Amino acid sequence: MAEAGDDRRRVLPMKPARIQAAETPGDGLAAPLVIAAVIVAALYFGREILIPIAIAVLLSFVIGPLVALLRKLRLGRIPSVGVAVLLLLTVVAGLGGLIGMQVADLSTGLPRYQRTIAQKAENLKAGPLGDVAGYIRSINHQLQQAGAPEQKPPEQKPAPGKPAPPPAVQNPDKPVLVEVRDRDPSPVELAEKVLAPVLSPLATLGIVFVVLIFILVQREDLRDRMIRLVGSSDLHRTTVAMDDAARRLSRFFLVQLALNAGFGLVIGVGLWLIGVPNPILWGIFSALMRFVPYIGAFLSALLPLALAAAVDPGWNMVLATAALFVVLEPLVGQFIEPLVYGHSTGLSPFAVLVSALFWTWLWGPVGLLLSTPLTVCLVVLGRHVDKLEFLDVLFGDRPALTPVENFYQRMLADDPDEAQELAEAILAQCSLSSYYDEVALKGLQLAATDARRGVLTESQLDRIRVGIAQLIEDLSDRDDAAPDTKPTLAGRLLSGRQDEEAPCEAAPAVPDAPAPDQLPEAWRREGAVLCVAGRGPLDEAASMMLAQLLGKHGFGTRVVPFEDVTRSGIASLAAEDARMVCISYLEISGTPAHLRYLVQRLRRRAPEAQVLVGLWPADDAVLTDPDARATLGADHYAVSLREGVEACLEAVRDVPSTGVAPEPSPPGSPVPESPSPDAPAARRPAREPERAEA
Repeated sequence: MAEAGDDRRRVLPMKPARIQAAETPGDGLAAPLVIAAVIVAALYFGREILIPIAIAVLLSFVIGPLVALLRKLRLGRIPSVGVAVLLLLTVVAGLGGLIGMQVADLSTGLPRYQRTIAQKAENLKAGPLGDVAGYIRSINHQLQQAGAPEQKPPEQKPAPGKPAPPPAVQNPDKPVLVEVRDRDPSPVELAEKVLAPVLSPLATLGIVFVVLIFILVQREDLRDRMIRLVGSSDLHRTTVAMDDAARRLSRFFLVQLALNAGFGLVIGVGLWLIGVPNPILWGIFSALMRFVPYIGAFLSALLPLALAAAVDPGWNMVLATAALFVVLEPLVGQFIEPLVYGHSTGLSPFAVLVSALFWTWLWGPVGLLLSTPLTVCLVVLGRHVDKLEFLDVLFGDRPALTPVENFYQRMLADDPDEAQELAEAILAQCSLSSYYDEVALKGLQLAATDARRGVLTESQLDRIRVGIAQLIEDLSDRDDAAPDTKPTLAGRLLSGRQDEEAPCEAAPAVPDAPAPDQLPEAWRREGAVLCVAGRGPLDEAASMMLAQLLGKHGFGTRVVPFEDVTRSGIASLAAEDARMVCISYLEISGTPAHLRYLVQRLRRRAPEAQVLVGLWPADDAVLTDPDARATLGADHYAVSLREGVEACLEAVRDVPSTGVAPEPSPPGSPVPESPSPDAPAARRPAREPERAEA
């Protein structure tokens, strides 16, 4: 009974099963699209307020350096801002007055220009062009007559003896036309009609200067608020980003203003020498229109060309004016601008075009003038604010993929030609070993990681292996030396670095390497260095790169696939001439026993050869852990192809001049697990890997 009671007490009531609720679908792109639509609507409907603020912000970057200079002269914040704004207002008022006087002077000569244009039109009609136009009109007249309906014959007149019919009686109820004239406007109405078009720009200009003064006076406070808004957790990074953005924008606006002003000055002087009336007006107009991307210079040339055609009875003035714009605009746009800007703005041509269309649609002609500066501000913010990084990706001129990612993507897409083009662009700045270490090996590591995750199919791996082999063969004629020339603009664009450091080092692999013909004969024989591939799917490609670099230094190499060094295949491995065995691994983790056993098999097969283990992922645990390295029993370790070449050269220096390695240990002696401090130099690691330098 007691046992039964105990059994009943041990039976616990069952809890109801809980069923987890289904996951709620994420917002996806709905939330970003809604936010973007709200921002665009706010920009459109609030343009009357936002346009003056945007102009004031851009002007603050222009005269900000002047205010800072005045403050360094101990003028004080308020007086410095006042002097700078007053100077800017004086310049704007002077340009406005000068433009008004030039327009008034131009209007006085319009009747004379009309007569010249009429005479030119008559001359054109009398010439071959007029004959062609008359011929076209006659053909058009004949076509119209052919398609017109037949007309009724005219009514016959009555005979002379018969009376003519009475004329039709006019309608007496027909209304009489009355002309209504407006009364003359009063002085108030006349002033309102004249000043109305001017009041709106003047009001906008006043708002711009008021906002500009407040921005310059409260500049530090606005900066602190922006830092608090963007991120105050990392003040150093945020402060550096804000300073860099302000410096880039100020430099860009000042350089663009100076360059466009110089362009307008040259245009004005050129038109004055040609004889076009009002050259000052067209110089100012050309300088202003050049702020409009792509079409600004073309639009600025239309009016001077039309005026030259109206002034000169011939065509010499028109041709000279066209030649001035045709020569000067490409010279400034294609040569001077890249030299002065130095790609500091970071805008792609596609971004400039799209931004021009977008801001023109939003804000009209003012948006077209402000499109490039506003887009520059957005791109600079995207480079320094993580949440706005998509702006830099969309509109920046930096490639979206790094050279390593681009290399892997081209190999994955089976496009070795573009991969070779990228390699040649990078090799204009770097040595071959640096390119292999910094770009190719890291790209292969990405592929090896994807292969381990199972996202690469066997066909894709085959394409990558074939593409790597073709690329290595195409680069076989290049020496492993630093380039003698400076990197070109195309090289910087293709390599992904335009205004930053090169993607790899420019130094040769081994600065003090001996000439290839100075190596001992034993090291120059084929198979003196066996480049053994690991068991990874792409380790053989890394072995091919190492073999190519060693061959450029005079070593006789042979690439050995992993199948030839397995337990069943190593017996047939030809290793009689081997002096060094280099094992390459792209992806390895922990302390793999197969690598230790592979080293032991190679020592038994080639007892006279030294063993180098190349673990190309430098942050691997096998490399950083001394105990894990000690269990491998290799003579040398390398984390880059450059270190592998240096280890082989050091092994040559440690061997006597005969080129023969020291006698091996007796067959029955155990294989040393790790080199001891008292071991011969040929058995000591050539160089300890330095993770920070790698």
